[in-house]
Amino acid sequence: MTVRIPEFIRQLGVFVWPQGDDARPSSPLLIRRDVAVLAGVWVLGLMLLLSARAHLGIFLFWNILALSAATVHSLASYRLIPGVQGRRRPFLRYLLKALLLLVVVSIFVGCFALLLTNDNDGPAFGVLNGVFQLLFTVPLSWTLYRRRARGQEAIEGLKQELGQSEATLELLRSQINPHFLFNALNTLYGTALQENGERTAQGIQMLGDMMRFMLHENHQPRILLARELEYLRNYVELQSLRIATSPGISIDTALDEVPLGSSIAPMLLIPFVENAFKHGISLQHKSWIKVSLHVTDNRLYFDVYNSIHPKSDQSLPDETSGLGLANVRQRLALLYPGRHELAIRQTLGEYFVHLTLEL
Repeated sequence: MTVRIPEFIRQLGVFVWPQGDDARPSSPLLIRRDVAVLAGVWVLGLMLLLSARAHLGIFLFWNILALSAATVHSLASYRLIPGVQGRRRPFLRYLLKALLLLVVVSIFVGCFALLLTNDNDGPAFGVLNGVFQLLFTVPLSWTLYRRRARGQEAIEGLKQELGQSEATLELLRSQINPHFLFNALNTLYGTALQENGERTAQGIQMLGDMMRFMLHENHQPRILLARELEYLRNYVELQSLRIATSPGISIDTALDEVPLGSSIAPMLLIPFVENAFKHGISLQHKSWIKVSLHVTDNRLYFDVYNSIHPKSDQSLPDETSGLGLANVRQRLALLYPGRHELAIRQTLGEYFVHLTLEL
C-alpha cells in the first residue's frame, strides 16, 4: 500500500511530537530559564570569537550550532522526553525520536548554510551540527529533565508526607473531646479539694493547663513567650511534685518576667528541661537542676544545668522529651538562622545548655 507524502509527514509529526497525555511541556519558568542560559552561552561564544578575530565561516557555524542546540533542547525537554515517560525503555525511545529530529534539523542546516556560503561546505555544516547535537545536546537534555523530574518527585513526596502528618494530627485532635477531658479534670480537681488533697488538686490544674496548651497553641507557628514560660513552669512544678519527698534532689528556677508581646516558636525551650529531668535526677545520689531565663534588648538567654549520673542509677522512668534535642537543633537552624547560639557542654558530673535567641 502506497503512503502519500502528506500522510507520511503527518505520521512522522505525531511520532516525534505526540499529543494528548504524552505531550507534557515543562513550566514557562523553566523554559525562560533555559532560554536565558542558552542565550548567555551564545553571547559568550560570540565575544570569544570576536576577540580571536575568527573567520566568518566560524561565526556562521557558531550561530547555526547555538540556534540548533536551543531548538533541539526545547523540543527534547518539552515534547520528546515527556512523551516516552512511563513506557518501556524510555531512553531508547527518546534516542530514536531525537535521531529523526536531528535528520530533519541537519538537512535544514545544510541547505541553509549552502544558501549563505554558496560553496560545498553546507552539507559538512549539517553533518557536524548533527554530530554535536547527538553527542552533547541530546544526552544533556535527558540528564537535565531526569534531574528535574527527581526533584519534582521529592517535592511531591514531601507534600504528601506533610499532608499525611496534618491529616493524622487532625484525626488525633478529632478523637480527643476537649470538653469531656477538661470537665473530667475539673471533677478530679474538685474531688481532690474536698478530700484536702491540695497538692493533687494543684497537679491536676497544672496538667489541664498543659493539655490546653498542647491542643490549642502548640500547632501555631509562633506563640507569646509568656505562654511558653507558663507551660515551662507547669512542667517543672509537676516534676517537682513527683520528687518532693526526696531530700537529695534540688530544683531551682529563675524565670524572669518577659516583655509583653514577645513571641517565640512553640516548644523550643521545654526539650532542654525535659532532658535535664530525664538524665539529671537520681534517687540514690545528690541531684540538681537549675533553670534560668531572662530577656534583654529583645534577646533571650536560657540556661539549664543538671547533674548527671551513671545510667544504672537512673530510677525514674525513661521519659523521652517531646521533640528531642536533635529536633530542636533542626528547628533552630530553620526558624532562627543566624539569630541563635546554642552551646552544650558536659563534664563528669554536670550537663550544661546555653541558648541565646534573637526574638
